[in-house]
Order: sequence, then structure tokens, then C-alpha cells
Amino acid sequence: MAQSPLNDQEMAAWRAFLRAQVTVLGALERELESERGLPIAFYDVLVVLSEADGGRLRMSELAKRVVLSRSGVTRLVDRMEREGLVQREQCPADRRGYETVITAEGREVLRKAWPVHARGVAEHFARHLSKEEADVIADALGRMSPSDSDSCPWSPTDALEDRASR
Repeated sequence: MAQSPLNDQEMAAWRAFLRAQVTVLGALERELESERGLPIAFYDVLVVLSEADGGRLRMSELAKRVVLSRSGVTRLVDRMEREGLVQREQCPADRRGYETVITAEGREVLRKAWPVHARGVAEHFARHLSKEEADVIADALGRMSPSDSDSCPWSPTDALEDRASR
């Protein structure tokens, strides 16, 4: 067997990261589903759209920005459109293209889901970390993320307040 490029500590960190991700996301998904009837992938799309200029994005841009369901964004948006959370509109700049737009109902669903999500993140993630550990994790994982993703796609309160004031 070839020599691993990872030492034991790096491999343990990697495996712990993967286990924690699955565990925390699973808990958040269950809580959003049971308390708000909202799949976490819907929450992801609603947050991304709420932060976008005008609450709208082309499908290709939406697919780049969502965190959880990149490959099935078209089917996901179809389901969300049937539930009245988003709608598709012809792109004003390019009449051949379409944009996905968050609806008033989608904003309301997001507003109601945020406390459930925030409580879950606090309970299943943040309470396990000291301030120093949170700083180290944020710094380390931030170096692995694309530099154009400075906004957090999981805390829509500023985006919702900003859009509501327009």
C-alpha cells in the first residue's frame, strides 16, 4: 500500500469533520422538517435568494451558491415553485433566460424557519466549542472556502431586514 499523504492526526480530523457534518446537518434537517415542514435544501435556496440583489438569481448562479443541493437545483426549484416559495421570471437583461425569485411567502417561511435553524446550530454545533475553538475552526475552514463566499448562507436575518426596508 502506498504511503498516505495524511498523518494520523490529519486523517482523524478529516473523519471527525465528516461525521460532525452528517450529524449536525441531519439534526438540522429533522428539526426544520418537524417544526416547520421545511426541507433543509429549501432553506438553503431561500437564504441564498434572500441575500441576492432583488431576491433573484439565474439558475446557473443559484446552483453555484447553494450549499446542499447543487446537482438537483432545477428539480428543487420546481418543487419550491409548486409550494409558492419561489417563482421563475424572464430575465430582464436577457429575454431568453429565466431567474428564480423568492416570493413574499418564501420570505415569510424563511423568517419563521430562522429561529429553528439558529437554535439547532447553537445546540448541535456551537455549544460544543469554546470561543477559541470556534475561532480556529472558522479560520481553518474559511481558508478552504472560495473567497467570494464571505456572506454566510445560513443566517438570513440581515438579508431579510435589508430587503424589507426597500
